[in-house]
Amino acid sequence: MSSLENNIKPYSKAIVKLLKSPIERNSNVWEDVINYQIEIQEYISQIGLELIVKKDEGFAFVKQFEDSEGNTLGIVQRRQIGFETSIVLVVLRQSLEEFDSNPTQLATEKFITNSEIKDELELFLPEKFNRAKFIKELDKYIKAAADLGYLKEINKKDNETRYQIHRIIKEKITLDILQDFKIRLHEYVESV
Repeated sequence: MSSLENNIKPYSKAIVKLLKSPIERNSNVWEDVINYQIEIQEYISQIGLELIVKKDEGFAFVKQFEDSEGNTLGIVQRRQIGFETSIVLVVLRQSLEEFDSNPTQLATEKFITNSEIKDELELFLPEKFNRAKFIKELDKYIKAAADLGYLKEINKKDNETRYQIHRIIKEKITLDILQDFKIRLHEYVESV
């Protein structure tokens, strides 16, 4: 019997996948995450991580514990997101918030096209902002949001792509962060 077989736990594959990216309900290790939450949390807390499971929304991910000054052990790499991609994320988060707060909405998932994202982004740009350059590069910023895991491509037809906004965006961009960004954006617009 190999060393791997002697040391592997029933939830080991789930931990490995969690360290790489969020796990969704349709993953082959989803049931392991659900069934071994306590064991997984005990294991990963030793390296400064917290398991977040959103069972109703169908995903789980790990988050770094922070000390009183906001420092972490640094096991999960933080990504620097540019201003333009940040605006895309704010638009997506705002769109999901409006969708969720609509009491007549029967659907549980929010879908959006790249054209709808572009239309929403127009509202956020200051008048003196280089619109032509921004519009030209919008597809790049939308792709960056998808690469970060906030958008899932559903289908593509001609030049129109339909996405599902991943609900993890609510965990990563809280309402406080959203409000703070809007205030900063407003201050930026005033200064230009």
